[in-house]
Amino acid sequence: MSYQQAKYDEPLISEMSSLNDYKLPSYLSESKMLIPEGLKRKSLKLPEVAEYDVVRHFTRLSQMNYSVDQGIYPLGSCTMKFNPKFADKLSSFPGLTSGHPLEDETTIQGYLKIMYELQEYLKEISDMDAITLQPRAGAHGEFTGVLIIRNYLKDIGELEKRREIIIPDSAHGTNPASASMGGFDVVEIPSGKDGTVDLDALKFALTEKTAALMITNPNTLGIFEHNIVEIARLVHENGSLLYYDGANLNAIMGVTSPGKMGFDVVHFNLHKTFGTPHGGGGPGAGPIAVKKFLKEFLPVPTVSKNEKNYFLDYSAKKTIGKVGSYYGSFNTMLRAWSYIKYMGGNGLKSASERAVLNSNYLAKKLSERFEIPYEKLKKHEFVLSTENTGKRALDLAKFLIDNGIHAPTIYFPLIVHEAMMIEPTESASKKDLDVFAEILVSGLELSQDEISKLPKNLAVGRVDEVKAARDMKITWSL
Repeated sequence: MSYQQAKYDEPLISEMSSLNDYKLPSYLSESKMLIPEGLKRKSLKLPEVAEYDVVRHFTRLSQMNYSVDQGIYPLGSCTMKFNPKFADKLSSFPGLTSGHPLEDETTIQGYLKIMYELQEYLKEISDMDAITLQPRAGAHGEFTGVLIIRNYLKDIGELEKRREIIIPDSAHGTNPASASMGGFDVVEIPSGKDGTVDLDALKFALTEKTAALMITNPNTLGIFEHNIVEIARLVHENGSLLYYDGANLNAIMGVTSPGKMGFDVVHFNLHKTFGTPHGGGGPGAGPIAVKKFLKEFLPVPTVSKNEKNYFLDYSAKKTIGKVGSYYGSFNTMLRAWSYIKYMGGNGLKSASERAVLNSNYLAKKLSERFEIPYEKLKKHEFVLSTENTGKRALDLAKFLIDNGIHAPTIYFPLIVHEAMMIEPTESASKKDLDVFAEILVSGLELSQDEISKLPKNLAVGRVDEVKAARDMKITWSL
């Protein structure tokens, strides 16, 4: 397989000008008439770029990049599955893009119906009792969940003593960040020899100070926490709550659910599990579902239904308030709704089963050359170590992208040395998996001198990461 990424000396669009006449669409010209004179600007520093130059600019940028439309994207724990085009098409329908959040409820019944049905679907998938669609991303959902836990403890008079949230050492980095932002101290517990939660360590950490345990299942090693029912019992008997990080929900849909395992709070990543695009910082959606006893603490509004209409429901008496403007990212919800509608219950289960099958097939092939620690049976992803090969995970990742394949997550979770975290998802064929394994293994044949000079076939070569860290450029001026 040969590969050569396009490379252009492409300027910023703010630096471009087509030196051409332009004409505003008639509807913009009309709206211009409605702007009061005092609010009109004399000049606006925007580039005057013709449509053909805009299209060519962004097409060239796309050719210097990689996307889920090009091939396998095995970025562990990110679930980079294919985004179906019917959802893209639906999300562009004028009738679904022209609504305004301040419109009267009676004029947006279609929007509210879609949001209501999505709420019901997610509740059924997770076996939870109530839900909000308002958080804008997974980490935002985590923070919202922590605030719900905080307000619940305050309501029952236990917040002052329950100041700690326990988190396994294999957890996503957002877990301790969300707990800390919510005002709790973080207590880390180690994984056991099999990669799952060490029950003795959990029992030791559980005290009267414990507010909650945050856990991902399957965890970031791709291993199902087989003691989850016992974990839930220990946590609840201690008077604490159990939080489900839904980042890995794609492994279990239709097979089991957070509700059945005993979780009290769940967040969803619509962009991971339900086929909506991962979007460069947004817009996203990270709904939160809870058990019945936490329903009154959800952000408002949620969407409810009476005999006549769908309506925005502000009735939650102990709500934590709003966690975002208006009602959430509707366009993202719309894509997730259409994905679930199209797949159906059997389709979602089939997607999870295929994701797990792909992961185990690839793990088995690569186990012939790489160490794969902990339990051999994986779920939707697995973590290998390159340490036994003498090669760095970073160098092999650069080798992969130099051959036209997106690299896996590397150096996470931290408990595996020279880690590569690989999640092929269900949208990879057997050929994709075989090619990925073949190329990764072939990277072992390169000398250290050869591999450390890669990538050579990309628009951007090996980045000086030390300089990037010490001399960050995080803004630019137009």
